[in-house]
Amino acid sequence: MASSSSYNSPCAACKFLRRKCMPGCIFAPYFPPEEPQKFANVHKIFGASNVTKLLNELLPHQREDAVNSLAYEAEARVRDPVYGCVGAISFLQRQVERLQKELDAANADLIRYACNEMTSQLPSPSLVRSTSRRIGNEAGGSYFQNPAYSHPYSFPWDDNSSGHLNEGGGGGGGGGGGSM
Repeated sequence: MASSSSYNSPCAACKFLRRKCMPGCIFAPYFPPEEPQKFANVHKIFGASNVTKLLNELLPHQREDAVNSLAYEAEARVRDPVYGCVGAISFLQRQVERLQKELDAANADLIRYACNEMTSQLPSPSLVRSTSRRIGNEAGGSYFQNPAYSHPYSFPWDDNSSGHLNEGGGGGGGGGGGSM
């Protein structure tokens, strides 16, 4: 809260309205003489009488926030008479949307780059076939597993206790065990 700098210098509101600034002036704490344009904008947009009524209706601890809001809206209305604060808010919302799209595109590029890096670090398919083992049964429900890339979960057909692949089959008909 600012106050009048001295007894002989009226607040910006009283100076603008060309009246004597009394000790209990409701404008003095919020419109110091060093900021004359602040009150000029508020008066131009809202009127001194309306601002006086508003400040008198508010509790003292709410007045500073109200004056700051009025001053901000008044300055925005002076700069943009049609949209005021809404114009500034709309501009910022469009900017946020544009930046969000840029961020999404950058994240997509990053994921694409990371996926390309991962696929380039995998061994070649011929190397995978030579070091992999066949898992499954002879009925066609099988795939190759590279021992270097084990799965974090087990398959029902991996429950053999002897350690030999394809013993006991599992997952369908087509004969018993056997190796490849």
